[in-house]
Amino acid sequence: MTAALGVVSPLVSVGSATAAPAVERSFIERTVPDGPHTHLVDVYSAAMRKTIKVQVVTPRTESGPRPSLYLLGGLNEEDPNNSIWTLKTDVAGFYADKNVNVVMPIAGAGSFYTDWQRDDPTLGRYKWETFLTRELPSLIDDRFDGNGVRGVAGLSMGAGAALVLAARNPGFYDAVAAYSGCYTTTGPAGQAYPRGIVAAFGGNADNMWGPPTDPAWAQHDVVAKAANLRGSTVYVSTGTGRAGRYDAPGYPGNENPTDRQVIGGAIEVGSLWCTQQLDARLDQLNIPATIRYVDPGTHSWPYWVDQQRESWPTLRQGLGL
Repeated sequence: MTAALGVVSPLVSVGSATAAPAVERSFIERTVPDGPHTHLVDVYSAAMRKTIKVQVVTPRTESGPRPSLYLLGGLNEEDPNNSIWTLKTDVAGFYADKNVNVVMPIAGAGSFYTDWQRDDPTLGRYKWETFLTRELPSLIDDRFDGNGVRGVAGLSMGAGAALVLAARNPGFYDAVAAYSGCYTTTGPAGQAYPRGIVAAFGGNADNMWGPPTDPAWAQHDVVAKAANLRGSTVYVSTGTGRAGRYDAPGYPGNENPTDRQVIGGAIEVGSLWCTQQLDARLDQLNIPATIRYVDPGTHSWPYWVDQQRESWPTLRQGLGL
């Protein structure tokens, strides 16, 4: 159901002439059809004090209450009205015959889908962990017949974010998948990646998790908090950085083969290292996980489309389907 009001009416104490202050809450402002089973949803976030656009794909044939799978994008979430998942993959087609709600929040640039300590002068207010774990899920379940079972999957920046959300909220996600991400945020190497991404969008990562010595960086380190993934169904994939047929000149959509092979290859080598660190830690803790090393594989969409499909059996199991 779509809520009609965004503010809870003030409560007045008996015998008092002064009303208590209004309590702001999150709510769905509107839902607009965008295809046979695709919906554009405007959600007011009380934490961020603004409207967040969310795209939702529902099954072609609905069959009662169902789980929800949240998809987190990477650096190209710059279209204000469309998730990168809808632009680069056939989300509506792939999930049409699956009894799951697919939820794609359109995140702010360089947000890392996390709660920032302070508002950033350039990027604004980011309270994404609060939005994704405390505000949005119940609204989605109420509006789209959810059953309280949740999964989260992400790529690149969203890959690390998906595992961070799962590790910081043990048991909240029944299934989690991460494609081509990095999972440590401590030390110079661990901080270099998120700091570089935030800086690329004109932001200051000190406003996210504080200066380099702030404990908040360690609190978002998936390798350090890997024990909290126990109980969730986990799928993690990475390429090796070696170029393959998707990276060849002339492959459809590959307008810049050099960039894909050199830059995309180098980034994926970093993801490979990060995944190996997480793989070793999960093995040490005896936490079951499906780890997929894709060779060849660079940091690019054709490989992520493959992984979206290959990870589905694992996610489906975790979601109880």
